[in-house]
Amino acid sequence: MPTLARLLAGPHRVVAVVTQPDRPRGRGQKVTPSPVAELAERAGVPVLRPERVGEPGFAETLRAFGADLGVVVAFGQFLPKRVRELPRHGYLINAHASLLPRHRGAAPIAHAILAGDPETGVSVMRVEREMDAGPSAVVRRTPIGAHETTGELTERLAALAADAIAEAVDRIADGRIVWTPQDDTRATLAPRLGAGDALLDWREAAVALARRVRALAPRPGAFTTWQGERLRILAATSLAGRCDDTPGTLRIGGEATLRIATGDGWLAPLVLQRAGGRPLDVGVFLRGHPLADGARFGG
Repeated sequence: MPTLARLLAGPHRVVAVVTQPDRPRGRGQKVTPSPVAELAERAGVPVLRPERVGEPGFAETLRAFGADLGVVVAFGQFLPKRVRELPRHGYLINAHASLLPRHRGAAPIAHAILAGDPETGVSVMRVEREMDAGPSAVVRRTPIGAHETTGELTERLAALAADAIAEAVDRIADGRIVWTPQDDTRATLAPRLGAGDALLDWREAAVALARRVRALAPRPGAFTTWQGERLRILAATSLAGRCDDTPGTLRIGGEATLRIATGDGWLAPLVLQRAGGRPLDVGVFLRGHPLADGARFGG
């Protein structure tokens, strides 16, 4: 959305927008356009909604618009060669949310937090067959906040990506673009995270567990098990100090409202959510769901 809004503001003309088909959305599951489609339609830009961009005839449909360049943002489909090379300049560009070649893949923001990277950024690259491996031309860097979650960092990087894409388009139009190949030997992968990645292993160090909580927030949310059900921990901080308790042991009071023993130090949850419930600050949660000092979480 921020990138499309930035491009619609000019100076270059957006001739068409390709987005996902209308889907059931919201509580009532009413079939509605994607936010990208809605923005494009308000601007009077033609919107294409193929189920798959590789379907027969779609490349010819695109060709009719006579685009000089294609811009891809979080599209989520494989782009065949006949689509990648269709624009007059012969390529598409994409803003990837990492400092390539680090964190190639579907979840670069979460993996940057998990790895404890001090900074991340946006890399504008040419789209090639191998995922996120094309040469780059515009790189914007930003520090990762000490308590920043994937959700919060995603919003910041989306704004950064919009500016980086706009700069790249200007350079391409003026003939000033310079593409630098990536060093494949330095590449790391950032695959999509699933439920197995969200389960907290209390044998890990508190610092690593706090990063996992941030990396999985707000969705799917890091979790442990309590009374046979999942308990999501949506915000937490790590506490240094001697910890002789078995990992997963709960301590109530002291320097934090609730502390959980880990393999090294303590994790202090700040926001908890039971299955089917609302996210609650830890103090509010404990008033409604008392936890016994010395009890243990699973995982």
